[in-house]
Amino acid sequence: MSETMRAVVLHGPGAPEALRIETRAVPQPSPGEVLIRVEAFGLNRSEMFTRQGHSPNVRFPRVLGIEAAGTVAAAPGGEFAEGTQVATVMGGMGRAFDGSYAEYVRVPASQVRGFHSDLPWAILGALPEMLQTAWGALFRALRLQPGERLLIRGGTSSVGLAAAAIAKAHGAQVVATSRHQTSEALILQNGADRFFRDEGHIAPAVRSAWPGGADKVLELVGTTTLADSLGATAEGGIVCMAGMVSDRWSLADFAPMDVIPTAVSLTTYTGGVEDFMALPLQSLLDQVATDTLPIRLGRVFALDEIVDAHRLMESNRAGGKIVVVTRS
Repeated sequence: MSETMRAVVLHGPGAPEALRIETRAVPQPSPGEVLIRVEAFGLNRSEMFTRQGHSPNVRFPRVLGIEAAGTVAAAPGGEFAEGTQVATVMGGMGRAFDGSYAEYVRVPASQVRGFHSDLPWAILGALPEMLQTAWGALFRALRLQPGERLLIRGGTSSVGLAAAAIAKAHGAQVVATSRHQTSEALILQNGADRFFRDEGHIAPAVRSAWPGGADKVLELVGTTTLADSLGATAEGGIVCMAGMVSDRWSLADFAPMDVIPTAVSLTTYTGGVEDFMALPLQSLLDQVATDTLPIRLGRVFALDEIVDAHRLMESNRAGGKIVVVTRS
């Protein structure tokens, strides 16, 4: 193993060009830690927000990246054999300590999952955080049941597409939205029963299609559509905000009695290590491998193209999960 590695280092908030490829020493793991040889990692909007300066607790310089897929390079505590395929997410990675935008990442063994898959690394790198968020939002936060009517707001996001496929396989009725009519085919191919073009106010259309409204709503656009999503929800239903494509962080003049309908519940899902460790990861990977769980990738970049990858993420035109592979 080389003593040095390439890493993407952010020395302070800025535009995508603030991300710089540097040569760093490969971190040395202690007992209880795992050194992962990163093969691929997905891009996440939380990393973009950190890069833009919206994460005040992050200290610089920092290597970003909240997820990774690769193989075990070293595990001094014996938790994993060298060469084991593994994935990791969250747990302070890319925020409290250096993350996955590098050829190696050192993480606590308690947030590492082993798996076996013949899928390409470009696909495996897209899956850990995407699957954790979709699964956790649907079943922990929304408590989705077969036969329920699920509205996915932001259906062309990578999490939205995965959630539609998972929910449909679970027996739910699924409606998903996009601002663009051209996204209808993509959304229907990934498990949704119906598509709504989203111009910001779809509650009347949802209530017309489903008398009373949706039983469960997965809100992935953010605060700009949250009030309307609440208005599209049936009494006794739940709205879960689990993503934010828009750049508005809060509701202006938020009046709960006006915005939240009677007997409709509002929750969030941010995920974490415990959720990732409880995820049926191997089963979901097997479903991806057999095409029973369709996954939509955006563009795949090389590590040297990280600036272009962040530009694409910022444009909201990826059409699926953006992935970076560390080796050609």
